[in-house]
Amino acid sequence: MASAKTAIFIQKSLLGKVDDLAREMKVSRSRVFAIAVEEYLQRHQNRRLLAELNRAYEDEPTPEEQEYLERMRHQRISREG
Repeated sequence: MASAKTAIFIQKSLLGKVDDLAREMKVSRSRVFAIAVEEYLQRHQNRRLLAELNRAYEDEPTPEEQEYLERMRHQRISREG
């Protein structure tokens, strides 16, 4: 995997916490930043997917879908009764 070098500006107190975590994890500071960015990007992608799913299901069922749901409920009640 190809790597690229970059520079960022963060508060010294935050950098200190990153250094502490890097020592605890026994990885480099760069690796801590890479892990953090990977996790952030995954969470962001998950939030986008959830928003898309919510948009897809926000409308009311069509009459055909509603009829199907009613039949399914009736079948489940008949089996349980």
